[in-house]
Amino acid sequence: MLLEIDTQSQTPIYQQICNQLIIGIAKNQLHAGEQLPSVRQLADEIGVNMMTVSKAYTSLKADGYILTDRRNGTIVADRQSPTSQFQEYFSERLDLLLAEAAIHQVSEEMVQKKVKQIYQKFEQ
Repeated sequence: MLLEIDTQSQTPIYQQICNQLIIGIAKNQLHAGEQLPSVRQLADEIGVNMMTVSKAYTSLKADGYILTDRRNGTIVADRQSPTSQFQEYFSERLDLLLAEAAIHQVSEEMVQKKVKQIYQKFEQ
């Protein structure tokens, strides 16, 4: 999976890395147990500082998307059941996103249609 970093984006680079890896896992481009590049390798591949990649990996590990082991490196974790902590986090983010949609007069029908379109990408 090739990561694309937009240095002009308002989104921090470490967050772009996290987002793209999470989407890659959801789309089955990355599978449970699959080895990820080392921090140094990924930093060299995408042309960013090693600390940036390290921050992304630390965040992904804290959220349960990846596992790290000094001997085995970094691998994609198994898919998880939703914890109460995740459900609360999800609800808060969705609440804000739907508030923004309402402010921009996006209809409930359009939201549901878009959710279905996006979710189908992850079921393939």
